Amino acid sequence: MVIYFTRALESLSKQVLGKRTDLLRTLSYVAINVDHESSDDPREGDCPSLRDVDPKILSNLVREKSLESLAQLGGIKQLASILMTNLENGLSGDENDLVHRTNIFGANKYNKPPPKSFLSFVLDAFKDMIIIILIVCAVLSLGFGIKQHGLEEGWYDGGSIIIAIFLVVIVSALSNFKQGRQFLKLSKVSSNIRVEVVRDGRRQPISIFDIVIGDVVYLKIGDQVPADGLFVDGHSLRVDESSMTGESDHVEVDSENPFLLSGTKVIDGYGRMMVASVGMNTAWGKMMSSVNRDLDEETPLQARLNKMTSFIGKVGVSVAILVLLVLLIRYFTGNTQDDAGQREFTRGKTKSGDVMDAVVRIVAAAVTIVVVAIPEGLPLAVTLTLAYSMRRMMRDNAMVRKLSACETMGSATTICTDKTGTLTLNEMKVTEFWIGKEHVSVDVSREIAASIVEVLLQGIGMNTTGTVNMQHSISVPEILGSPTEKAILSWGVSKLGMTMDELKQEWEIIHVEAFNSEKKRSGVAVRRRGGQVVHIHWKGAAEMILALCSYYYSQSGMANVMNDEARSDFGTIIKNMAGKSLRCIAFAYKEFDGSLAQGHGKLEDDGLTLLGIVGIKDPCRPGVERAVSACRSAGVNIKMITGDNVHTARAIALECGIFNPDEDLEDEAIVEGVQFRNYSPEQRTAAIEKIRVMARSSPFDKLLMVQCLKQKGHVVAVTGDGTNDAPALKEADIGLSMGIQGTEVAKESSDIVILDDNFASVVTVLRWGRCVYNNIQKFIQFQLTVNVAALIINFIAVVSSGDVPLTAVQLLWVNLIMDTLGALALATDQPTNDLLLKPPVGRTEPLISRVMWRNLVSQALYQLIILLTLQFKGSSIFGVDKKVRDTIIFNCFVFCQVFNEFNARKLEEKNVFKDIHKNKLFLGIVSMTIVLQVVMVEFLKKFADTVRLDWVQWGACIGLAALTWPIGWLVKCIPVSGKLLFFPAEKKHPEPSTMLNS
Repeated sequence: MVIYFTRALESLSKQVLGKRTDLLRTLSYVAINVDHESSDDPREGDCPSLRDVDPKILSNLVREKSLESLAQLGGIKQLASILMTNLENGLSGDENDLVHRTNIFGANKYNKPPPKSFLSFVLDAFKDMIIIILIVCAVLSLGFGIKQHGLEEGWYDGGSIIIAIFLVVIVSALSNFKQGRQFLKLSKVSSNIRVEVVRDGRRQPISIFDIVIGDVVYLKIGDQVPADGLFVDGHSLRVDESSMTGESDHVEVDSENPFLLSGTKVIDGYGRMMVASVGMNTAWGKMMSSVNRDLDEETPLQARLNKMTSFIGKVGVSVAILVLLVLLIRYFTGNTQDDAGQREFTRGKTKSGDVMDAVVRIVAAAVTIVVVAIPEGLPLAVTLTLAYSMRRMMRDNAMVRKLSACETMGSATTICTDKTGTLTLNEMKVTEFWIGKEHVSVDVSREIAASIVEVLLQGIGMNTTGTVNMQHSISVPEILGSPTEKAILSWGVSKLGMTMDELKQEWEIIHVEAFNSEKKRSGVAVRRRGGQVVHIHWKGAAEMILALCSYYYSQSGMANVMNDEARSDFGTIIKNMAGKSLRCIAFAYKEFDGSLAQGHGKLEDDGLTLLGIVGIKDPCRPGVERAVSACRSAGVNIKMITGDNVHTARAIALECGIFNPDEDLEDEAIVEGVQFRNYSPEQRTAAIEKIRVMARSSPFDKLLMVQCLKQKGHVVAVTGDGTNDAPALKEADIGLSMGIQGTEVAKESSDIVILDDNFASVVTVLRWGRCVYNNIQKFIQFQLTVNVAALIINFIAVVSSGDVPLTAVQLLWVNLIMDTLGALALATDQPTNDLLLKPPVGRTEPLISRVMWRNLVSQALYQLIILLTLQFKGSSIFGVDKKVRDTIIFNCFVFCQVFNEFNARKLEEKNVFKDIHKNKLFLGIVSMTIVLQVVMVEFLKKFADTVRLDWVQWGACIGLAALTWPIGWLVKCIPVSGKLLFFPAEKKHPEPSTMLNS
């Protein structure tokens, strides 16, 4: 019908043109409805056969690794035809086609269990033993209070405790709820992996969530398999299926075993796969649907704080029991008096109801001791601090994957960093080129013999994992691959006139040995199509390729024997290039006439002919030298671990400030991986502190260095971007992976992802880590001052007079409400450069330092003196009754905490007001606390058990509390040194020989 219509249209157009009349302007197209009988739905006429494909068959095919089922479908080529995909050019990329496939087979997303609701967090908060105890006491207090004073006033004590508990539970649940949501957001960001597919004949990166059935995906070392699929082509492709099968052996994937499971990791080689199942139909999706990840992660610091809280709680309960016994003994022995001065208890005369009321009052006093002793705000303070810091760190290009990393980074003493992309810009460009012993301009290819250029282009274009996409719309080709591959391919295309399509048409790849970090080289065997000429090409680290060469080409195209003199000259050339911070890559090849016996085995790597050496420049990032200097000033050692040769590594380390020839001895500060590896454990332990640079390192060398540093007591942070960095990232106390160049395996093994791959961001993480630790220490000092002062004053007052100056309601207000606000105020201080002027905390530093004890004891002692003076002499000093005196004690105690909150901002600095204008939240919270205290005293008299105070009494309270500032200043003039261990620090690691020998 279409052919007939086209011919008719052509005939009519000739008739119109033949008449030479003005053409009638009409619509720019004609729509023709063609009835397709085989299609039930005309809208699905583009993809009629996809409806007939059963997703379950495809899913079972890959998951069960059934070659029989694949054969029944006609093999991968026939299956590609069924799925309407081209194995070379991929899908068309048409939006309608992609949507159609998603509608039929589903999206590449997993149905995760729903997140915990807010109510669940509330219920979890109520499970806390202390909260349960307080609820029991509140109910008892409420019942007896109503019985004794009636409903109108009897609910105050019990009701206030319930209200306070409710507020604390809500704040705690809300904080944990938001933290859970934050983790979900981070999880979505970290799981949004970029993968490379071919669509419409063009290789392009897309989100893993956008993959559809039929997509052809490129896989290389370090990639995570994004969906279930079938092997199309590739070389030496091996995957780690331990995450799916539990088997540690690596599985080779080829035409005989073409099945690839989603979630597995590529550990060697490269290849292409066709997607057969996505999302919930994959093996990974089936497993993920039954997994519910618990986001309530407890950090090591939180664990230590919980131990400390538990310890203080036990002390409080012990004191409360002692107080209970003392008060009961005093009451039942007749040593207490009522308000009229009469003896409260007389055996046989006092009514049972009065006895019960007195016992309840005594129990309430004991409960008050428990309430004041337990610092419930501490775990909440840590949660607030970590959640706030994580959000702010995200803005500073650091995505925290594990909560513990925030606090641990503040203790880091050593950072082992990569060079490429972290210290450098990762914008590589070929800047030098040598043929034989002669330097050739990278812009002038005419000086080189045509025969050398031809073979060199083979080595560049065929021995690569990168691609060159020539687009007709633009003159500049699109080059994809690693930074090194892109630099070499770009140079080959722009300077040497390389055409990838022509190379692939003329030569076919027989065998590939993929690059790995052990050999530092990659190889390929290619054969001319239709011929018997075979070339083996090797490319890699210049000195390693040089060691394999028996000949070298001169610029004229003449082959020369590689004698000792020539080898020495080439070594000097490489050294000089490396001294300019250039990465030296050499090309060599070997030619055969006839078939290659080793075509499917190991490539020959002896008797090679050196084609040339290129120098690739990767400039240092701006600000790296300043960042390294900041780390060294902070007492953090920087060690650069790189695969480059020792001369390139030295030049970069010198430029970045990691190596200082005036301070470091070169023989001790710069070592090669093989040298470090061959040290005895004792030699390694002795040398580790002085090492600044390790060149030509393998992943095992990096792991060995991390282990050795940890055994020496260092807290180690490691940066890495490759699959082979995963062991070191896991072994380190803090693993930092690179967000741009990092492989998915590296990111999965890390604690923090540096989103811009910049070392300056590593320093930012270090600053934030110290800020988190410092903020938590501030709050510990502030909270414990409150608890110590209140506990002692209540204990002394109760034992001496049987009277509790601070009621349960008042202490709940101070301990649960105001301290929660204090946590938020002290948790929001921003990191400053001053934090990097102090030595790191390290592994064994106690949670409460001697500086904190000095501040804490001095402030608590002052508050005790003031409050006990008011307790025993307050009535006579002010000429007031007991009710007013107790209100003054309560008011003065609260304002002491308000003023002490300023002291807590700076643990060591005397100027506690420094940069206070930058923290608007702190000032706002302090102001709100003061307003709420005024309301408690002046307006909630019955509820808070207070009376109104006059101006003199208010002034006295504020004046006495304000003295905490000059006292804090004077106390900080007292020097302290050494460490005081109160709560146990982490255990030290075993001796160096233990772990390394094992």
